Amino acid sequence: MDKARVVSLFIGVVRAKSFSQAAVDAGLTPQAVSKAVRQLEDHLGVRLFHRTTRSLSLTEEGARLFELANPGLRLLDEALDHIQNSRLEVDGLIRVVAPMSIGNTILVPLLPEFQRRYPGAHFDVQLDDHFTDLVESKIDVGFRAGNPPERNLISRKLGEILLVPCATPGYLALHGTPQTAADLQQHRCTGFLHPSTGRVMAWELQVDGATVYQEMPTVARFNTVEGELTAVLNGLGIGQLPVFMIEAELASGALVPLLRQTATSNSGVFMYYQQRTLMPLRVRHFIDFVAERAPQRLAAQQAALA
Repeated sequence: MDKARVVSLFIGVVRAKSFSQAAVDAGLTPQAVSKAVRQLEDHLGVRLFHRTTRSLSLTEEGARLFELANPGLRLLDEALDHIQNSRLEVDGLIRVVAPMSIGNTILVPLLPEFQRRYPGAHFDVQLDDHFTDLVESKIDVGFRAGNPPERNLISRKLGEILLVPCATPGYLALHGTPQTAADLQQHRCTGFLHPSTGRVMAWELQVDGATVYQEMPTVARFNTVEGELTAVLNGLGIGQLPVFMIEAELASGALVPLLRQTATSNSGVFMYYQQRTLMPLRVRHFIDFVAERAPQRLAAQQAALA
């Protein structure tokens, strides 16, 4: 016997003062409601109603049960109403996760504008280069670079990641400027460690109209793009870096783009989340806001490289 169900139906009969009306309210037949109340009576070993064909009244035990159970059910109804109504509220917490490179350059700069639109929204932001399980980590929205998630998630591509070799003017003055992709093999290069495998990732280059993957003679390897960027800015070597992270450095001349013809954009920035239905309104608004604003930010890469 489903105790919660039969007690709920019992209370419904008392409130409606009718088995028939309680059945309508519950979307059941009167026979089903009557059967449920009889199950409850049999379980308790007492009669809860005095029934005749023309009248219905509570026994002493029935009145006592209603007195004890009705406040609890009312609290449950209020709790369910509160949660249901919260789906329509923009105020509240939004939990997001992103790689540090995307978080620092694309996601976090968008948060002030979103909060100006919705001052009651606030965030928990986790910056982690590993793929995060949304359910296990209780995350509302995730971001990742590379390829879309392969799991049962909704993903939206926000834009492409443009990769270009670059170095400081100081490094080029000391070591010369490569003229071809093959020349890179004679230079000091930096590498990026894949967050899942820990292996050094090959450089992705556009050569003669085709994408090639080339192992580089790396003098240092990093598990964060931020660390690799800092090394390149300090003259350690040539690094292949995402343009969306170095727009300011390219504009100021702190970094010089090399071999522009080899730049590739085969990977992207993706936003992912569970399902679109039963989603709090604040999360829905945030997803729509990022889908509108982030592509504008990523589209500026081509201009930065020009």
